[in-house]
Amino acid sequence: MKEPEMAIPPLFRCPISLDLFKDPVTLCTGQTYDRSSIEKWLSCGNSTCPVTMQKLNDSSIVPNHTLRHLIHQWLQLNCRNGYDLHYFQTVDDSIVGLKHNLQSKESTLDTKVQALEKVVALSEDLPLENSFLIQLDFFQLILELALENAVDQSSNFQESLIFLEKALVCALKLLPFSDLGTLNMLKEDESKFTNFLILFKKGTFIIKKSLCHLIVAISSSLQSKELLAMLGKSKILIQELVHLIENKLDGSEETIRALSALSSLEQNREFIVKENAVKALITYIVSAPKCQYRSLLAPILAMKTIETLLVVENAKEDVLKHPNGVSAIVKMVFRVSSDNEGSESAVNSLIIVCHDFMHAREEAIYSGVLTQLLLLLQSQCSERTKNKARMLLKLLRSMCTGDQKQSL
Repeated sequence: MKEPEMAIPPLFRCPISLDLFKDPVTLCTGQTYDRSSIEKWLSCGNSTCPVTMQKLNDSSIVPNHTLRHLIHQWLQLNCRNGYDLHYFQTVDDSIVGLKHNLQSKESTLDTKVQALEKVVALSEDLPLENSFLIQLDFFQLILELALENAVDQSSNFQESLIFLEKALVCALKLLPFSDLGTLNMLKEDESKFTNFLILFKKGTFIIKKSLCHLIVAISSSLQSKELLAMLGKSKILIQELVHLIENKLDGSEETIRALSALSSLEQNREFIVKENAVKALITYIVSAPKCQYRSLLAPILAMKTIETLLVVENAKEDVLKHPNGVSAIVKMVFRVSSDNEGSESAVNSLIIVCHDFMHAREEAIYSGVLTQLLLLLQSQCSERTKNKARMLLKLLRSMCTGDQKQSL
């Protein structure tokens, strides 16, 4: 007799794909979507919530860990109730074999790479199928293997790099379904933390991008706050992130996102500013491509990170010292193709520097901020952003009034 198919509860279906959530994330509107579906929606130039059609004042997406946990429990319950048990037992044996190949000291790197490729393929069906990958702690195993191989100085170093790239890509596939507390292995084991930094310093660009994703994941978990503080005070890590932002325009979004994640912790900001992060972010904004919606996400995130760092006094001075500091921020006040995302951060940043420095006000006016603000006020941006724009206009008007009185 054929087993009944699982009826997926409506709450567990993505409103876009109508499939079971694999990686549920929530927008600022409170609506949840599968990550791949909503990222595709945004990359097509849409700036509204697909369900509510509300304009997105903030395009950031937040992992919905609660819903993911509920889906995982539901899948386990259905498995215990007898849904296709023979299939799960067969897959279980196969997955145990993969784990053995990865753990065995007798396995060659090539064998391990092949095992990782199979794990990546199996992870495509998570969480609906192959949940044994999570139950058998593949995420922890693969991350530990990557960190152990970070200092491999064997003659077959190129093969080691291929393994490390595959391992980290595989770990990222499993990350949305795994316990983020696992990442605290970096805090609890000094050698693992050191190896993480070595990977970031000497790894390929693919390895570095993967590690950036892990940093963002660490910042999203309250369990990892101490680890985030450790990473935020690592001179090696911050200098490497700054270097990547300054020199790698392609793929810089992940790097800026990682720096932003580290900046989210207040105690990290002064150290991050000290390592010339503000200068690097401004340089990136100046050089950022002006076409395609997705390419604008990185400069918008860079602008928001600058705003976060401006609570540090030296960050204000870094903006003024940069030859394009104020003008770069003015450039972000109103950008037609970005639907004014990041405008509030740009306006807030100008309020901060213009309030304290007369020279900043003069440079902002010279760079065309008045026209930018008037365009912003006529746009479809939020009322809060418009109020900030009026505050900045008032601040700049006071300077003009003062100049007129002095001339009399």
